[in-house]
Amino acid sequence: MAASSSNPAFARNPVFNGKAVAQTPTMTADGLQQLYERPAAGPAETDRMSYDDVIMKTAGLFAIFLVTGVVGFLVNWPVPTVLGLGVMIVGVLVGFVLGLVNAFKREPSVPLILAYAAFEGLAIGAISSFFEYQWSGIVIQAVLATVAVFGVTLALFASGKIRASKRATKVFLIAMVGYGVFSLLNLVLMLTGVVTDPFGLRSGWIGLVIGVVVVIMAAYSLVLDFDMIQRGVKSGAPRKYGWTGAFGLMTTIVWLYLELLRMIAIFRN
Repeated sequence: MAASSSNPAFARNPVFNGKAVAQTPTMTADGLQQLYERPAAGPAETDRMSYDDVIMKTAGLFAIFLVTGVVGFLVNWPVPTVLGLGVMIVGVLVGFVLGLVNAFKREPSVPLILAYAAFEGLAIGAISSFFEYQWSGIVIQAVLATVAVFGVTLALFASGKIRASKRATKVFLIAMVGYGVFSLLNLVLMLTGVVTDPFGLRSGWIGLVIGVVVVIMAAYSLVLDFDMIQRGVKSGAPRKYGWTGAFGLMTTIVWLYLELLRMIAIFRN
């Protein structure tokens, strides 16, 4: 006790100067009952990740995506323009860079994720306008197909009939690398004029088969997103990681939409 009496910090603290007992109010039976009846703190109060929070964040990203998507669509409508082409190129390049940055960041950055949604919307809006100019009604077809694939995948995951596994994820990653190499080769052949078809090597029935495979890959990517969100909520991950889940869902849904858009165009062509 000598240390507490000689140290001014201890002397001023009622816990150590002997006055705490006299100054601490006693808890009544009614107070204890009210304390026990008080509802437990939810994810918002504990700053933990929750399904509702991820849904709200995802909805917010898509709201931004849709606003800038309308802008990108209108600058390229009803006839494709140079301005529309410029908006598409800027949206694709900036969106691609921001997508890579967000994907490899250890901590989610809200401004970067919001910026990604904005530029991705510009790019997808301009691209959708071009496809709509070539094949009337194709955009709504691709949107409905995307919603259908998303809904079925979510229902299967929620019912427990489909789950992410290490083996399936390994196959998925290998397929993604192969698809990335193929897409890069296809782009080079189209830019150099070796292949003159608008879809390059992805034309005819081969393009449709590849499209089906890629849609299945995108659906499994959704399963991985759902699994990550589920594990984050169950483990009590910090609330900020809800942005990571929202970003992952948006990226996969945009990829799925583009693949369905291209597949429907090949089919209608």
